[in-house]
Amino acid sequence: MIAGVDEVGRGPLAGPVVAAAVILPHDHAIAGLDDSKKLTATKRARFEVEIMECARFSVAQCSEAEIDEINILQATMLAMTRAVEGLDAVPDHILVDGNRLPKWTYSAEAVIGGDALHPCISAASILAKEFRDRLMIAAAEQYPQYGWERNKGYGTAEHLAALRQYGPTPLHRRSFAPVSQMELL
Repeated sequence: MIAGVDEVGRGPLAGPVVAAAVILPHDHAIAGLDDSKKLTATKRARFEVEIMECARFSVAQCSEAEIDEINILQATMLAMTRAVEGLDAVPDHILVDGNRLPKWTYSAEAVIGGDALHPCISAASILAKEFRDRLMIAAAEQYPQYGWERNKGYGTAEHLAALRQYGPTPLHRRSFAPVSQMELL
């Protein structure tokens, strides 16, 4: 059993970092899987359903407070670890998108661009992105002025303007420069 692991949300100014781990069945190929950033929202939603119907998977996150406490890199590694530990089986090998691995004892390798190369990583990319996007769309209902339903917490002009006007919310990452600078004003 090979698990693919990927994360989303390292760069935004608000919201958690989310990771997913996916073990695809050997007898069920999902045609067209790719890096979630290369897929339309409609395709990602369709793939999410198909992945969840056939695969073993786990989605985990690290909160904004955890990101601020341990830094975004360590929070990313922790979210990945939580995702793997949330699987209902221990994988024989893990493929992680990127150039770093969490400090764990699993047989694993980092694969740069792996979300476009390995279907299990593509599947993890899709599940993580869909999960995080839903969180940010829901958060936009509570904090509509930041445009999170459109920018998902990234530092767009719209988001930065709202941050200047309204200040940070509890969902903002206070260790990130644009947010910490706003708190100094």
